[in-house]
Amino acid sequence: MHGSTYFAALRTAVSQLEPGDLLLFTDWRGDPDERLSDDDEGSVAELFSAAAARGVDVRGLLWHSHWDRLAFSAAENRNLGDAVTQAGGECLLDMRVRVGGSHHQKFVVLRHRGRPERDIAYVGGIDLCHSRRDDEHHGGDPQRQPMAAIYGPRPPWHDVMLALQGPVVRDVETVFRERWDDRSPLTRNPYHWIAERIRGERRKGSPLPAQLPDPPPVGPSAVQLLRTYPNRRSGYPFAPHGERSVAHGYTKALRRACSLVYVEDQYLWSTEVAETFAEALRREPALRLIAVLPHHPDQDGRFSLPPNLVGRERAVSLLREAGADRVAIYGVENPAGTPVYVHAKVCVVDDVWATVGSDNFNRRSWTHDSELSAAVLDSTVDSREPRDPAGHGDMARTYARELRMALMAEHLALSPSDPRLVDPRQAFAEMHAAADALQAWHDAGRVGPRPAGRLRPLTDPPLTRWTQRWAGVAYRTVYDPDGRPRSLRRRRAF
Repeated sequence: MHGSTYFAALRTAVSQLEPGDLLLFTDWRGDPDERLSDDDEGSVAELFSAAAARGVDVRGLLWHSHWDRLAFSAAENRNLGDAVTQAGGECLLDMRVRVGGSHHQKFVVLRHRGRPERDIAYVGGIDLCHSRRDDEHHGGDPQRQPMAAIYGPRPPWHDVMLALQGPVVRDVETVFRERWDDRSPLTRNPYHWIAERIRGERRKGSPLPAQLPDPPPVGPSAVQLLRTYPNRRSGYPFAPHGERSVAHGYTKALRRACSLVYVEDQYLWSTEVAETFAEALRREPALRLIAVLPHHPDQDGRFSLPPNLVGRERAVSLLREAGADRVAIYGVENPAGTPVYVHAKVCVVDDVWATVGSDNFNRRSWTHDSELSAAVLDSTVDSREPRDPAGHGDMARTYARELRMALMAEHLALSPSDPRLVDPRQAFAEMHAAADALQAWHDAGRVGPRPAGRLRPLTDPPLTRWTQRWAGVAYRTVYDPDGRPRSLRRRRAF
């Protein structure tokens, strides 16, 4: 689901909750005034507050966040939490992270007492905040967050969210409960303690109601939750040495990759993460990789832009060295020619295994911040040729193939069922041709009809040697830190 579709579905589902039902949510950033539609029928805070006021048990875990002057969201998260709490819910500002880390999980769980068939969880990359309510046309959210000037006054935004039903809903709920029931202090920062005491903020949450049984099975797909939690001195009771199942899931899937790996990601930074893809490209001479990334970082400051670029340049160079012309890296623009900020976190391997979540392809997401992603394996075999693109006998699965085709079709301005997108290798060629055509049109001064697609080859400006040096230090220590135990760092393993 795009942001506009997700917000509309969330509004409908939350509005139908009844007294005694349960609404749980986590967020990296939440803007209380973010509208859920163009018809002005309420904001995120109003929706959740109205649910709490009519007797729904509403609980939220919002990242405490860093200082707003550093382009973070401390005030916004506090205001959303305050609005829900004043209406009768409970929201905690959670700073149980490594130094410089964040809670990056983004999910909502709705449980219905006596109506388990309605239970649903939303998991993915979309925060409940400004700029996220966009659709496949990418005209942007009327409520924007501050971004690089190149994205214009209404930044176009590309993102993906999953709606999950069946027993996995209880698994997502358990992720929330583990964090909520953690009795360790929400923050160890003395400044935060004093500020919380002055404002009268909650230091602990009240007990959650007993967990309901699993909802009944729905559909043909198996869903595995993948998580990241860092290794912390104080630890987590549910992950005392951290958890890196996000990294493990991708590593295992990529070891079987033979045909096409399709990625959409906000960041593709870490050489250690890129090496996982590079190993697959070296091992399988027929394997292709497509990565759809933002044309430009979201910030363009003198000191914020270079660390973004240096990390990506190194990762992309490693991939191209391993796969040469079998590696295609693209950015997206909307029909007006404005770059689209790619915030999605999606990976499809050989039309079999697919993930959507909050984790990016960088060391921070694989080791340092809290993350949650859903890996989906559909039991339905897709009957279209090639039926087994990887040649393992795994066979292409309907969900993974249709997810890949839908995303490609959006970027190529084609129908999601266009037969040219079924075969991964032909789809690779179609994207290559469309991107080259659009780039040629730009290079020629935009003369004549604009080609139909929205992709252009990704090119980053060159960095001087001095900039690479200082930006590399900032990148490794601030932008993409390492949350692994030292033993794993030494082995360069996850």
